[in-house]
Amino acid sequence: MAGPVTMAANVGTPTKGARDGVDLRLRRGARPATINPQSSDGTSHPLHIAVIGGGPGGLYAAALLKRLNADREVTLWERNAPDDTFGFGVVLSDETLGGIENADPVVYEALERAFVRWDDIDIVHRNTRHTAGGHRFAALGRKKLLQILHERCRSLGVDLRFRTEAPPAERLAEEYDLVVAADGVHSTTREAYAHVFRPQVVSHRCRYIWLAADFAFDAFRFEIAETEHGVMQLHGYPYAADASTVIVEMREEVWRAAGFEEMAEQESIERCAKIFADALGGRPLRSNKSAWTTFRTVVNERWSHGNVVLLGDAAHTAHFSIGSGTKLAVEDALALAACLEEQPSLDRALAAYEEERRPVVASTQRAARASLEWFENLALYVGRPPRRFAFNLLTRSRRVTHDNLRLRDARFTEAVEREFGCPPGTPPMFTPFRLRGLTLRNRVVVSPMDMYSATDGLPGDFHLVHLGSRALGGAGLVMTEMVCVSPEGRITPGCTGLYTGRQGEAWRRITEFVHTRAPGTAIGVQLGHSGRKGSTRLMWEGMDEPLPDGNWPLVAASPLPYKPGSQTPRELSRAQLTDLREQFTSAAGRAARAGFDLLELHCAHGYLLSGFLSPLTNRRTDAYGGSLEKRLRFPLEVFDAVRRVWPQERPMTVRISATDWAEGGTTAEDAVEIAGAFAAHGADAIDVSTGQVVAEETPEFGRSYQTPFADRIRHEVGIPVISVGAISSWDDVNSLILAGRADLCALARPHLYDPHWTLHAAAEQGYDGPGVVWPAPYRAGSRPPRTGRTDAPKPRLSLGS
Repeated sequence: MAGPVTMAANVGTPTKGARDGVDLRLRRGARPATINPQSSDGTSHPLHIAVIGGGPGGLYAAALLKRLNADREVTLWERNAPDDTFGFGVVLSDETLGGIENADPVVYEALERAFVRWDDIDIVHRNTRHTAGGHRFAALGRKKLLQILHERCRSLGVDLRFRTEAPPAERLAEEYDLVVAADGVHSTTREAYAHVFRPQVVSHRCRYIWLAADFAFDAFRFEIAETEHGVMQLHGYPYAADASTVIVEMREEVWRAAGFEEMAEQESIERCAKIFADALGGRPLRSNKSAWTTFRTVVNERWSHGNVVLLGDAAHTAHFSIGSGTKLAVEDALALAACLEEQPSLDRALAAYEEERRPVVASTQRAARASLEWFENLALYVGRPPRRFAFNLLTRSRRVTHDNLRLRDARFTEAVEREFGCPPGTPPMFTPFRLRGLTLRNRVVVSPMDMYSATDGLPGDFHLVHLGSRALGGAGLVMTEMVCVSPEGRITPGCTGLYTGRQGEAWRRITEFVHTRAPGTAIGVQLGHSGRKGSTRLMWEGMDEPLPDGNWPLVAASPLPYKPGSQTPRELSRAQLTDLREQFTSAAGRAARAGFDLLELHCAHGYLLSGFLSPLTNRRTDAYGGSLEKRLRFPLEVFDAVRRVWPQERPMTVRISATDWAEGGTTAEDAVEIAGAFAAHGADAIDVSTGQVVAEETPEFGRSYQTPFADRIRHEVGIPVISVGAISSWDDVNSLILAGRADLCALARPHLYDPHWTLHAAAEQGYDGPGVVWPAPYRAGSRPPRTGRTDAPKPRLSLGS
């Protein structure tokens, strides 16, 4: 059976009609298709179908498949009794309801009659309640949902077999055309075919218990309790006129310290009711075979094997804090039924089902992971200003953003902005930020991007136009690409340098242009050395591939090639380490004379200094290898040397890879220690990136996917952070800044697409203040150009036939 469901991070602004993001192919009122029996070679549609598991996903799949063809024999096994369920309330989104309405109006209308609806989210923290409205929730009891689906299945002729263990999937696969495994997070089908599905199941750090109260909350409620044992949280929402789901959650170590491990079920329930007595109004809590458990995230490499297909929690899970368990299972059922109708064979239908659902599920799981980790790390945020804490909670999954929260509840969002310090009418991204003696007029950074367009390390007209155009584009800070400290420290022959006076003069030409033609924009230099990733081709000729000729020798922390076929570097000797420090300080001196406003030391992405930090690339046995403290030693020596020659009033930042995305590599915990060490040595901010350290990495890409690492460093170390990584919209920037997850946001690809990205962000938000200034020659372009007519006459009459 599916796990508990709560919402608040996954609810979009409700729409009527099209309802984006759901399968609308099963149209309301459509006649069920007539299909042929499944033939022995799998070239037609399945007629005999077995469904394992009587949760909402399995029941709804059974009903849909039978409705689409009354000649089908659909049999469903559920080992529990019809009335058995281990939860209380279920929340369904407007998008999911749209799919149900189109596919089966009978089920939709029954749900509509049973739903309770509400709009508000209450966040109670330190005896203060903040309410955000406009969220549109619909919930009903889990037993009621199952009852509706039972009745629908029976009316259609589905054979429901309760209190009956399903035969093994292998046997069902021989006897039926299709086996739908909807047998939950502990799926025996998935385990039986683990060698094919290749599941990954991860248990997380919090314990939770699913309970109920015999009254209805008047909003979705999050309540934070700071106890002597640690932080605990309550998630509560109504699912009937006289009942609410209540989930109590806390870190494992808090759960143990509070003594829950030794308590009997009833004692646990009474203790939870006492801790959250204010939220409950002194009322008791009740259970339904409730037990403390840990959430498990399930991911499968494949969802089908032959004629067996996984659905719902058997295929994937998403943490209850974004309310997607039942939603995903129901949408799986819709997609599976539609694909079986559309495709000419079972194989193609199951492939199409997985192809359609996998990206949707992956996106939801990324959001769920962000939400889950936010609650795991809740203790980091409880000291935040109260409204910003509430905003941070509401936007934790990155699905609710500053802009759509403002549409839902402008008053709440404006209150958060005032608490942050936004002047009236000023989006958070256009507030100033100070680093040492440098004040940036806004929070947008043009991220370092290698252009591979230099000759002998010399920046030329291309770099002037590239950096100059982005400086004119309104960003608060424009960063150079990684500028190399020696010819041997280049990544490619096209990389720029600062190892000669002539290069310094060429850079001065660029900084003077920025300061003269884009006053108020700062320009920063990123200094680095390629290490073992040097002597390679230009990116578009073969990224990380060795040069076909003209190679130069490489050096690194340890003699390890970056990937098969790469050159093996020499391990740096103590004397060479001294020479390298001198190369960095010489380059820093030239950077200062060239007029750069900020210097960033590149200790990320597997380049030389990063190679010392990661245990995967540093195998030294001397004073510069071994423990993290020793691996930090040389990068810190370089930082200290550069800081001594870099003007004191100008800030220094450090870019790090907060994880290697590889087993045995740098972890998020290591990143906090690394950031703390640089902060102790005088770094003004940490630029938090990830990966690119080892070729065998497996990154978890997604929108703003690196932000959680920056967020953690900011709160645990207490140092400003620059967040990078798939931040693509001004709404993302506003959300991250206002929530306190980042102080600055660095964007790369958006600035390649649009050099004037920041100016256009201001225009699109109707902002015209000191946080961004249009260059005088461009001022006439500060309004979007007009397009075709959009003012056609509206229809005035609608006449019936």
